[in-house]
Amino acid sequence: MKNLSEYNVLVVDDTEANIDLLVFLLGRDYHVAVAMDGESALEVAGNNPPDLILLDVRMPGMNGYEVCERLKANEATKDIHVMFLSANIEEADRRKAQALGAVDFISKPIDIMEIQEKVKNCLMQEISRNKL
Repeated sequence: MKNLSEYNVLVVDDTEANIDLLVFLLGRDYHVAVAMDGESALEVAGNNPPDLILLDVRMPGMNGYEVCERLKANEATKDIHVMFLSANIEEADRRKAQALGAVDFISKPIDIMEIQEKVKNCLMQEISRNKL
């Protein structure tokens, strides 16, 4: 069984400032990898599947929803937990995220305490499941 600090988080965002903030907030507690576009995210997740992906919705090229659909369609990555990040959250966005299998939808600008707690809670649930 892994300790919480051994879990891997992939941060996917096309804005460098958001990546820097999330790496700073989460890097002390988890192994953090980054990708700045959908194709890179799929490559990283396929090569070394993370336990959790923080995935921006709106990115040039492939958006976060498309990335999530491809992750969930792939046997090797279908069980990765996905939390969407977006500045524009409408109820339709939340429903779409849930339909795609996302575990949560977090609004930007990022609330430091919220993101840390949601990531920790998601990974603690994974630890609990692995104990069974």
